[in-house]
Amino acid sequence: MKRRTFLRNGTAAAAATLVVPTIIPSRVLGKNAPSGKIRIGQIGFGRIAMTHDLPETLKNDLAVGVAVADLDLKRARLGKEWIEKFYADQGKAGYSDVAVYQDYREMLADPGIDAVIISTPDHWHAQAAMDAALAGKDIYLQKPASLTIREGRQMSDTVHRTGRIFQQGSQQRGTSPWPQFHQACELVRNGRIGELEKIEIGLPGDPPGDEEPPMPVPATLDYDYWLGSTPVVYYTEKRVHPQNDFSRPGWLRCEQFGAGMITGWGAHHLDTAHWAMDTEYTGPVEVEAEASFPASGLWDVHGDFMVHARYANGVAMQVSGSFPNGVKFYGHEGWIFVSRGNVAVTPSDPGQPGTELKALDASDPVLLEPLTDPNRIQLYKAPEQHLDWLQAIVSRREPVAPVEVGHRSCSACLVSHIAMKIDGKLRWDPVHERFIDNDRANALVQRPQRYPYGTNYVL
Repeated sequence: MKRRTFLRNGTAAAAATLVVPTIIPSRVLGKNAPSGKIRIGQIGFGRIAMTHDLPETLKNDLAVGVAVADLDLKRARLGKEWIEKFYADQGKAGYSDVAVYQDYREMLADPGIDAVIISTPDHWHAQAAMDAALAGKDIYLQKPASLTIREGRQMSDTVHRTGRIFQQGSQQRGTSPWPQFHQACELVRNGRIGELEKIEIGLPGDPPGDEEPPMPVPATLDYDYWLGSTPVVYYTEKRVHPQNDFSRPGWLRCEQFGAGMITGWGAHHLDTAHWAMDTEYTGPVEVEAEASFPASGLWDVHGDFMVHARYANGVAMQVSGSFPNGVKFYGHEGWIFVSRGNVAVTPSDPGQPGTELKALDASDPVLLEPLTDPNRIQLYKAPEQHLDWLQAIVSRREPVAPVEVGHRSCSACLVSHIAMKIDGKLRWDPVHERFIDNDRANALVQRPQRYPYGTNYVL
């Protein structure tokens, strides 16, 4: 299969009660799946794949890792070594002979692969997910869902059209490892704090960086392909990822490849807010923001910021680094605060040194007492996010964070990011996904895409 040739072969997810059969149906599995496992291909092998996505997936007996693709062949080969060592450490040496690819679309052409985990930089999320859906693979996608609102809409529509099982990496929805988010959202949904009035969301910011000189492109990296749909710019290591370790990659701080922390952590916290106020399939109707951006340097995502948003239900939302990192719900009868406590997403992520955060707190401890009304709203209790995805693949029911939910949490963040660029209040139409009477804002709903890469060319 030639590089940069898009797959066209495609295959609605039916709602069903979760039942995990002892024998997984043959329609779910590749024809050569060992011992009836779901055969997993990993797209992108970096710190998130190595420390989170692969270990949380492969520890479940439903799955087996069989392939790794990365545009840096050095990392792809390290991914193969990591998976094979993972099984060897369990006394399963030789359990899986992991295939290595540089072009993930060559991996997608393998009919023996059933599902993929996508742990790439943000600017490759939507396109890789669309390619996978059209190739008939089920998908676990790291957050945020997309680089732009337009890409997210294209991705969601494609996944729905192909009927693939899609899980967004919104791990705050699982009852493991942070059950407090499910608890807080259920309490708010059931009116424990009275009518919801306001939400405060605290997100860390990103520091600026220095100017970085051009460097030779590593021999193992297909840099043009890595840039994908974004403009051609010179290579420097801090724009991409470290060559000698798996510390925090520099692309996270470049607007060319993502929006910064407003989507990086915002995709989690705004998703929690949506879950609690039953707005998972919509978005804000008004938004206004201010933010500081670096005047120079390679890293140019937003620094300090404040977002003011309002939803059609009347709830006001503020998002800022000036609030504790978490989500605080205010109602007529008190407040509930939920966070990850003092647990970082990864050891290298920015945090709030010296700040002691409670995982779950309230203006009155009585507000946190368990709900007992048998007629109460009960949110789906998902297990850990990757296990929930695997179980959904087997049962063909929707997981806890399906594609449209992932798109809507991301689009709310991206609407906020657009507001950082434009003075004054913006009115957003979440049904048509357009700003009302603001052409300048609407121009930022999508970005030009560099042919032959990009979601426009997948379609």
